[in-house]
Amino acid sequence: MSLRLPSEIVVEDVLPTLRALLARELAAHGLTQEEVAGHLGVTQAAVSTYVSGEPELAPPIAEHPRTEATVESVAAGLASGEMDGYDALAAVLELVRAFEDRGPICELHEEAMPGLEGLGCDLCVRGENPELRTERAVLDDVREATRLLATSPGVAAAVPNVGTNVGTALPDAASVADVAAVPGRIYEMGGQVEVPANPEYGASEHVATTILAAMAVDGERRGAVNLATDDAVLGAAESRGLDRLEFEAGYENRGERLREQFEARDAVPDVLFHRGAFGIEPITYVLGETGADAARLATELVADAAEG
Repeated sequence: MSLRLPSEIVVEDVLPTLRALLARELAAHGLTQEEVAGHLGVTQAAVSTYVSGEPELAPPIAEHPRTEATVESVAAGLASGEMDGYDALAAVLELVRAFEDRGPICELHEEAMPGLEGLGCDLCVRGENPELRTERAVLDDVREATRLLATSPGVAAAVPNVGTNVGTALPDAASVADVAAVPGRIYEMGGQVEVPANPEYGASEHVATTILAAMAVDGERRGAVNLATDDAVLGAAESRGLDRLEFEAGYENRGERLREQFEARDAVPDVLFHRGAFGIEPITYVLGETGADAARLATELVADAAEG
């Protein structure tokens, strides 16, 4: 991942866009190119280029309604003399600060550094955030889990028709939004496991609900992956001496019902499964301390089932 500072985004993408928009708006107010150049601190040739429409603008900045409002306000103020360079600078800085707070500058920064995508990064406005490190670690764990699923033999055949997913919860997870998983689920295609996107928080309701129910009884069980229910896989789990639990397939109050079952037995199972119901495909959940742990165990069970 290439290192690119937010300030580079401002200098290389944001300022040229703002200068071009301001030049056009000032020209629309009847200012000469020489006058526009004086206000913007650029050459008259640069103003000519801006006004001609030749410069490539950064769409997230140029098309934002707050940009339009700021450009119109600054141009009107400079043209009328009600605003000087100090006032204009203050207005532009206010816009940049707003855009750095999870705004379009963040969007451009994520394009330049894809590793930032989905992190909710706020380094620009708050500095280093220890909580963000935890969030990143959880996302990295789900990425590791998807690599295990995508590269392990036999897993594609274990993916249910509705797709599979793998999730890892934050240590203090309280809702589905605190559990990272793969948006759109993971599918089998042409005998291969296809992972359609990078993990995000709140991307899977069913896997997250299962994890949250498990965490209510055992806070260390923060990961799960779902597979198609298969007797050979269940048999492999039994051969390993893993704790298994069957539950009813219905979706209504599933999280609450699972939590009650876990509490009644004072333990969270390693493998949780149901046999399906009308309109509900049979599904098995493999649980672990993290999603990667759950995926690792799931791939081992699939391999054991194939050998047995």
